[in-house]
Amino acid sequence: MKKILYSIAISLFALPSMAQEMTMTIHADQGNQKIHKEVYGQFAEHLGSCIYGGLWVGENSQIPNINGYRKDVFEALKNLQIPVLRWPGGCFADEYHWMDGIGPREKRPKMQNNNWGGTIEDNSFGTHEFLNLCEMLGCEPYISGNVGSGTVEELAKWVEYMTSDGDTPMAKLRRQNGRDKAWKVKFLGVGNESWGCGGDMRPEYYADLYRRYAVYCRNYDGNNLYKIASGASDYDYNWTKVLMNNVGHRMHGLSLHYYTVTGWTGSKGSATNFDKDQYYWTIGKCLEIEDVIKKHKKIMDDKDPKKRIGLLVDEWGTWWDEEPGTIRGHLYQQNALRDAFVAALSLNVFHRHTDRVRMANIAQIVNVLQSMILTDQKGTGHMVLTPTYHVFDMYKGFQEATYLPMDVTVDSMKVRDNRIVPLVNTSAAKQTDGSIIISLSNIDVDKAHEMTINLNGYKAKEVTGRILTSKEVTDYNDFENPNKVSPVEFKGAKLKNNVLTVKLPAKSIVVLNVK
Repeated sequence: MKKILYSIAISLFALPSMAQEMTMTIHADQGNQKIHKEVYGQFAEHLGSCIYGGLWVGENSQIPNINGYRKDVFEALKNLQIPVLRWPGGCFADEYHWMDGIGPREKRPKMQNNNWGGTIEDNSFGTHEFLNLCEMLGCEPYISGNVGSGTVEELAKWVEYMTSDGDTPMAKLRRQNGRDKAWKVKFLGVGNESWGCGGDMRPEYYADLYRRYAVYCRNYDGNNLYKIASGASDYDYNWTKVLMNNVGHRMHGLSLHYYTVTGWTGSKGSATNFDKDQYYWTIGKCLEIEDVIKKHKKIMDDKDPKKRIGLLVDEWGTWWDEEPGTIRGHLYQQNALRDAFVAALSLNVFHRHTDRVRMANIAQIVNVLQSMILTDQKGTGHMVLTPTYHVFDMYKGFQEATYLPMDVTVDSMKVRDNRIVPLVNTSAAKQTDGSIIISLSNIDVDKAHEMTINLNGYKAKEVTGRILTSKEVTDYNDFENPNKVSPVEFKGAKLKNNVLTVKLPAKSIVVLNVK
């Protein structure tokens, strides 16, 4: 074990072994970069029970609902202050034909979900149901358009249907289906994973397709689209290079997908049954997203030094084996304290790169992969909030706050695959009310650590906080024990002479508010 120091960019280097304490200096008077609230975005795909049984049960369900949306799920999501929600996929998006999901529900054609288990879907959740949900949640909709199996005309008409208030054919059709006023739709994805399930394309071919599609996705009646090109999977830097060269400023944003996953063949490992080595490997893999972002940023900076094109990490999170006894292809997985660390550490990375990272969408919102919420698949109406949900809840104050640069000296450790990780991971920002929010994640499974925090350029008067931890890092919430991993008040922070002394228990995530 050795000491490392990480500053604004969290660059790592060895310090002399004589360094004794963990310290953090926050430069509260130097921040100038806003943390975009869209970094806290969510993702809802027609996959497993994310939509049906998760977000949507229908008006006639015995499960309490609000116009067909699960009441308990809706209220939990409303509490998170979700800024943006991506839909309908994912891989599903490039087989989805939007006109199948409008009009009277009993007349909508059924379809087979070829990507995710061959499930037959009845299209009862479509454009109206999604956009109305976004309005109710107070979040921006992010539509993923069908490029893989669709047409330019189909996507152009969808944009018109959603956003035109004029005397146009698609606006008339929308009114016939019960919606008079157009919705506001800002974010439009032109395809998804076009290198894979979205069409198995070469980047040069997709770049030309994007240029064509983008021309016909028009702005109607004051609605201005933020058009997002289908970007790379983690380490595919050539894809980003080709799109920056061949598309450039015709796109407003470029996506990036990065999963904390052991591999794409064979077992990915259990979400709840793992050892320390697997835990620390997960932390190292999770944090590698920072190096990936830096390399994609460098390519983008060369062509776009003014950073007008956003990098959108619109799929990220953990990917484990499906829970035993669940439907193959539905990606229903549990969510342990380990996943909460992946959420906290990933968000800390995004905070540091909001000069280019304008949005991030964790995969996914309910019942799929690293979800916020799990619902009972037996129809009893039970719901549980995951440890990842609690991280998003504790971190809400970072939305639209000003990122604060800092100098941090902490212990580090080498984990499998020669990755070096800090044992305490941090972030800080100044909120709109002038208070400072600080996140501190002690990833050490066995040892508590004490952190001394100096507040430069800020006069602190009081500190409060919450902590998320549990007896074991494998602990999770289920329907029998829904609050096993839940945040409580944190009393381990002391303020004296403008210096904070924080005692971090082993395997704990702490968020402080300093006024």
